[in-house]
Amino acid sequence: MNITSKIVALSSAVAFALQIALALLILRYFSPEEVGVFSVISQIGFFWTTLALAQTPLRLLANHGASVFDDARQAWVSSLKRFVWLSPLAALAVWWSGLSFVNALLWALLLSLCQLSWMLAQSTYLRIVSPWPLVVVVRLLPPLTSLLFVITSVLFLWDGPALLASALFGYAIGAIWLFPFIFSVRSSTLENRISQSSYANATANENLSTFSQSIHLSTKLHHSDLSDDRSTSLRIAHALGDGLLATSVVLVWQRLYGAEETGWMVAPLRVMGFLPAVIHMSWVQVLLAQPQRSRTNSLWVGLGGFAIVVILVAIGALAIEISWLSSHWQGALLYFLPLAVWQGCACISAAYSHRPFESRVASKYSWICIAISIMQGCALLLPFFSPSLILSATDHIWLFSITSGLGLLATAYWLANLSPSPKVFRTKS
Repeated sequence: MNITSKIVALSSAVAFALQIALALLILRYFSPEEVGVFSVISQIGFFWTTLALAQTPLRLLANHGASVFDDARQAWVSSLKRFVWLSPLAALAVWWSGLSFVNALLWALLLSLCQLSWMLAQSTYLRIVSPWPLVVVVRLLPPLTSLLFVITSVLFLWDGPALLASALFGYAIGAIWLFPFIFSVRSSTLENRISQSSYANATANENLSTFSQSIHLSTKLHHSDLSDDRSTSLRIAHALGDGLLATSVVLVWQRLYGAEETGWMVAPLRVMGFLPAVIHMSWVQVLLAQPQRSRTNSLWVGLGGFAIVVILVAIGALAIEISWLSSHWQGALLYFLPLAVWQGCACISAAYSHRPFESRVASKYSWICIAISIMQGCALLLPFFSPSLILSATDHIWLFSITSGLGLLATAYWLANLSPSPKVFRTKS
């Protein structure tokens, strides 16, 4: 991995540590009911974001146009259009959750819009080679801001919506980094000249090139054979499958088992779920943005994530055993093992998710993911299909986690056996 890849990996790891600290703070100072309500609203916002983006961050990394400014602006505008069209669906999800409609919908809207912009900003900055402080700040400032906000609210005993406000403030800070690309007034001619000049400088200086206003274009920008050949409708369908499943898990638990049980399930899921996300940001996205043959086997990356999930489970169980967490969280213990199976397998699958774009089978990959989401959805909605079948919350999460784990491992096995095109990789001079 080059220096940029190492910096991105390190900053993602630190961001993960900040998220873990935030999750532990939430578990210690907030009740399961508060966490449950926050989780429902934030998950609806994430569902809205996922559908509006429709896999655009990956497409932004895999398909390089002539200008990163034009690509980022086009990605944001197209995502914003889908964001508006999807608002009735988000409103329906808020209504079905049973929460205060207007209040919850407003929070979900603000969270989704800011998170959408931040996610595009992260992919955009991976398309360029910037001074390392800028790379770090884009990834670390939002989670750090959220953590400091929650700490402040706890210290001052604020009885307002601290969790929702902290998430919104953090996403908003992250969204600001996309503004230079959205509102840039650079002419295409000037950008092309900058790109040509940057490429010439990169040849002499290996990976870095000079870019005005402290932004550096990535090296050999137009020489990648990575490809995202999926249609917009297929990308939306893939995003719909992922987002609908993640949101349905929270809403189904809220509907069947109540806010407290939802808090017990969602809180450890939130912590464990950071691992697949970190692998995706610090491993997969870097390989897509700056393709090069890595000496590290993706399997070891996935297994490493699985091992950290197991460690987090042990730490969580110990925190409850020694009463560091209040007795109100005792019920979360029943969720630790099944969630570890699900998220551990997700780590392994995530470690291979760059392969479809290297092998030009992105469309087939999306169809497989959609099929697995349908299988997971059937396991999740089984109590609705068979009202006579009585499942406890524990049995239900085990059924769903095992189904999810098998599907994810099958996907990882298929991805591991794909043969990437040798033209994808760039050799270092």
